[in-house]
Amino acid sequence: MNDPNWNEVTGLVLILLGVLFDLFGCVGLVRLPDVYNRIQAATKCVVVGTTLILLGSMVWLASPQAVLKGLLCILFTLLTSSTAAHALARAAHLSGVELWKHSVVDRYAEDRRAAEREEGTA
Repeated sequence: MNDPNWNEVTGLVLILLGVLFDLFGCVGLVRLPDVYNRIQAATKCVVVGTTLILLGSMVWLASPQAVLKGLLCILFTLLTSSTAAHALARAAHLSGVELWKHSVVDRYAEDRRAAEREEGTA
């Protein structure tokens, strides 16, 4: 009986989990009510899904080159996805895209009003 190669098994499990997270992100893009919730869901799922897929690839391939490239890609994903999500949400807010009717609070609008009041008194 052949013993499984645990690098392949572990790598495959991580890759499948990453694909599932990405799938949940796609469902969130369709099901969530407003642009802000969609940005949040897409960003979280892309970061977690991509990280798991890259970790799975690094474990499966088990070479120094694959690990280095995977870590660089993970770092790039972590840095750029949060920045892009922030830019998209800020642009949507500044262009007047409404929050979902059941949203409880809009901290960005509160901060902008407070900053405008401070500028007016300075």
